[in-house]
Amino acid sequence: MKIVAGKMNIALPADAAIDAEVDLTTTGGGFLLSARLNISAPGLEHGAAEAIVTAAHQTCPYSKATRGNVNVVINLV
Repeated sequence: MKIVAGKMNIALPADAAIDAEVDLTTTGGGFLLSARLNISAPGLEHGAAEAIVTAAHQTCPYSKATRGNVNVVINLV
């Protein structure tokens, strides 16, 4: 998020935080992972925060590696 915000010329709040919750579930005899990313960016306009989070999720190496394999829900809190 910091890199993306910098490229967008948006100051990311110093107290921005990501709380990741990962679940291991079973379905049809197999295991699946799912994740919820609860993102806080106090003081940042909602639209700007949403744009940063969306772009960061598209460029993050971890997101790229798990795309299509792990269900991810992103919540701006």
